[in-house]
Amino acid sequence: MSDGFYISTDKSLINTDFVHDYMSKTSYWGKGRTIRQTKVTIENSFCFGLYTASNQQIGFARVVTDFVFFGNIMDVIIDRQYQGKGFGNMLVAFMLNNLKIKGLQTVTLKTRDAHSFYGKHGFKKIGDSSVYMSIDKQKLE
Repeated sequence: MSDGFYISTDKSLINTDFVHDYMSKTSYWGKGRTIRQTKVTIENSFCFGLYTASNQQIGFARVVTDFVFFGNIMDVIIDRQYQGKGFGNMLVAFMLNNLKIKGLQTVTLKTRDAHSFYGKHGFKKIGDSSVYMSIDKQKLE
C-alpha cells in the first residue's frame, strides 16, 4: 500500500464505531441507521477496511455478493481528514482487483453524486437511471 496505509478484508479489524458514526451522521445514504443495523451489514457483507500503519481505521467499503455472478458495492467511506488524498481511489481499485470481486460478471453500485469518480474505475450509468452504475462483463446474445 501507500506510505504505511493498508487495506484488509479481516472483519476483526473493523472499527464498528467509526463505520457507524460516519454512516449515521455524515453520509447522506445512511442517516438514521442503528448500530445494530451497521453490525448486521458488516456481518453479512464482504468488507474492506483502510487503515493507517498504527491500525487506525480511515476507510471502509463493503460488497454484497454471491461471489460468482453479482456484487453490489456499498458504503464506501473515507474519514473526512483523509478525503481528497487518493484514498477513495485506492480503496475502490483494491476492491475491484480482489480476486473474489474481479471474477464477477456484474458489479453495481448506487450513487447520487460520485458518477465521475466511479467512471474512472470503469463503471457506466445503467440505462436512464440517475443513480445506478455498473461494470458488466456478461455477454448477452
